Amino acid sequence: MTAPHSVAWARRLKVKHLESFLVLDDAGTLTEAATRMHMTQSAMSHWLADLEELVGMPLVTRGRRIQLTPAGVIMKRLAIGVLGDIARTQLELGAVAEGRTARLHIGSVWAGVARGVPQALAEFQVLHPHISVTVSESPFGNLLEGLENKQLDVVIGSLDSRAHHARLEHRELFEDNVCLVVGRASRLWNADGPVRLADLLQENWIMPPKGTLMRSQLDTALLDSGASWLLPKVETAAITTLQALVHQGDYVGVCSEAMAEYQAALGNMQILALDRQIPFGPVGVVWSRDNPAEAVQLFVEHLTRTARQPPLKR
Repeated sequence: MTAPHSVAWARRLKVKHLESFLVLDDAGTLTEAATRMHMTQSAMSHWLADLEELVGMPLVTRGRRIQLTPAGVIMKRLAIGVLGDIARTQLELGAVAEGRTARLHIGSVWAGVARGVPQALAEFQVLHPHISVTVSESPFGNLLEGLENKQLDVVIGSLDSRAHHARLEHRELFEDNVCLVVGRASRLWNADGPVRLADLLQENWIMPPKGTLMRSQLDTALLDSGASWLLPKVETAAITTLQALVHQGDYVGVCSEAMAEYQAALGNMQILALDRQIPFGPVGVVWSRDNPAEAVQLFVEHLTRTARQPPLKR
């Protein structure tokens, strides 16, 4: 057990301290932070000074823009965790007030939305009607941030190195590939036979943003096929933007094979056959070791079972 005197400073800690500190870190200046918090600059300075007095050391270095000290980085981590727990508790209390006993926050990349998640979610809610579910779609990096700050309970995404964190658990669901797609406005809509990547360099590309795994895998495949790096016409992480653009012009789009097959089955896109396969890697489910919620374990188990079944025919 922690000695009482060692946590005495925390007993005087207020939510306002943590909220103000996070806003200040994001804003970068006392003036901007005060504006966002709807208070005067002197009041913002008071909250910061009060927090630093509680901690017993400086949390920021003053300058044109404030920078966190090592102690400030630690306090930021505490603030994110505490405020995340408060937000989660507020939602859970709201669920109880509405007669629901649990809430599950799920984040997924395109591939999960296209394959597995909708079927698993529909079946899951039949089995557990008391669990209310919120689903968000975003790039994997953003979803992991949501998992870290406790805005999300479960994330479905690419099992790259970021998923192998000591504080995270994961399970593999299926293998995915990078796929090229076109719309009816493309001259390649009825292309016959496999197409070489090197022959597509002059096309109008719609690609995922730099830094995403899918973009990196495609760039590697271009180099391996002897093609030089190319500049996309549009960069987007939104499937709705990709879907709309490929029908407005002569574009070549990039998305996961799971999403491409889903959209092709609906007649929204056409998969462009390539002379080579571009592996994307395993897609899996990730959750925090620190989240003991029963709803998380129930959904992970159900999603895993669903992923092992053959994809539904559309």
